[in-house]
Amino acid sequence: MKTEQGLHYILRIAVAMCFIGHGAFGIITKVIWCNYFAVFGIGKEMAYTLMPWVGGIDIVMGVIMLVYPLRAIALWLVFWGVLTAFLRPLSGEPFAEVIERAGNFGAPLALLILSGGIKNRQALFTKINPAAVTTPQTLETVSQCLRMVVFMLLLGHGWLNIIEKKALLNQYASLGFTHPAKVAVFVGVFEITAALIVLVKPIRNILLVLLIWKIATELFYPHYELFEWIERGGSYGSILALWLALKQASSGFSLSALAKRKQIEHH
Repeated sequence: MKTEQGLHYILRIAVAMCFIGHGAFGIITKVIWCNYFAVFGIGKEMAYTLMPWVGGIDIVMGVIMLVYPLRAIALWLVFWGVLTAFLRPLSGEPFAEVIERAGNFGAPLALLILSGGIKNRQALFTKINPAAVTTPQTLETVSQCLRMVVFMLLLGHGWLNIIEKKALLNQYASLGFTHPAKVAVFVGVFEITAALIVLVKPIRNILLVLLIWKIATELFYPHYELFEWIERGGSYGSILALWLALKQASSGFSLSALAKRKQIEHH
């Protein structure tokens, strides 16, 4: 399988996981969603009525991306991912919540870039072809996009640890840590440092460590563990896709260096 096909399927599954997991919270009417509906002036009673509908639409969008990915759906999910992320600070939560969810909107954005984008309105409802030919320039753009996405999601989660987000402290306490605040600071420093490494010079082996770290740590939510883990699919997928994109970049560099060496030897 070519690198671009691997990237396509990783990002496609990641997008589906993210929105299916997010939609599940609408179906089970997660209480905190009331705060986000309140941003639009919608009261609790109406919010609880609307939640299953919003959640159901999210799930349908995720399933469509899984079985028949359309550019219009991917574009909508970029917009929807940004909107739902910004509803958090608009409802009184820290701004770190926005960048921590970079995988939600970053994964469908990277998938769109990989597929060549949307050149006209007619292309909106065309299927994203995993076998389409991708230029080296496009792969480089995808790599840069994923690099920024992974930087943001690690930075955001680290920031939330540093400011001792209550849900994270509860998570550490449930795992048996007697000083959850100290654990939060340690984790925060680790993740922010990792984010800066990804931004300055991403290393494939470190990305594998971060992928395992992210997959493992997202399993320990005190409530709705499975749905929380699935919803973070955009994060796992972005890290894994960046790892694969860097492999292609290093291979391309090696081939270029080899070609130049042969030219020099020939002359």
